[in-house]
Amino acid sequence: MEGRFMKTGTLKQILLITDGCSNQGEDPIAMAALAKEQGITVNVIGVMEHDIIDEKGMNEIEGIAMSGGGVSQVVYAKQLSQTVQMVTRKAMTQTLQGVVNRELQQILGGNKKVEDLPPDQRGEVMEVVDELGETVELEVLILVDMSASMKEKLPTVKEALLDLSLSLNARSGDNHFSVFVFPARKKEVEKVLDWTPNLGSLTSIFGKLTTGGITPTGPAIREALTYFKKKRSLRSLFSRDDESFFEESV
Repeated sequence: MEGRFMKTGTLKQILLITDGCSNQGEDPIAMAALAKEQGITVNVIGVMEHDIIDEKGMNEIEGIAMSGGGVSQVVYAKQLSQTVQMVTRKAMTQTLQGVVNRELQQILGGNKKVEDLPPDQRGEVMEVVDELGETVELEVLILVDMSASMKEKLPTVKEALLDLSLSLNARSGDNHFSVFVFPARKKEVEKVLDWTPNLGSLTSIFGKLTTGGITPTGPAIREALTYFKKKRSLRSLFSRDDESFFEESV
């Protein structure tokens, strides 16, 4: 069984960290649905300080995660570190269970799910999911809300992301992280960290970032999708080159 499930490729996640409601650009819930269509899970963490996130903001946070096939959680800033790790891990398990359920339907037919299996088989399948969670390649593109109200929370966000990097690098599977902020100094969205296995360089970057007034969450998710697409295009370019090289060699 495990051999069948090991061909899941790379798990792709967008992790959105925000403390409010989008107020500029495309609908972020629609953008999250587009991400899901492209095989990218969208997870959202709402960060509170002393106040609470209003109902509109809460609905948007839950709506983005639901449309993006991901996980959402609202927390106080001081709990952010453990929450970032929990949400990322939970989304991995959820995605892998979805992959396994699709495989089961192909093997067993009908609408069979893990929950429908006898207890011993269900246990075996969940072991495979846990194993994949430790070995599968993971790409996490982190979108950080830089609207004015996030200013005091940024040091906590930085620490949470460093902890995430350390936590996930304990896995045997490869991890790649990238960080975008929105709004940026002169545009809606800006990449501040290219794909890297380690978020350590965030320490120097975060101190130079400035916060602004608007919250263009939809454009930020759209830009993240474009960035994932560029990475895939580069991979396919190298794959084609490799194939032509082997054909010529043979």
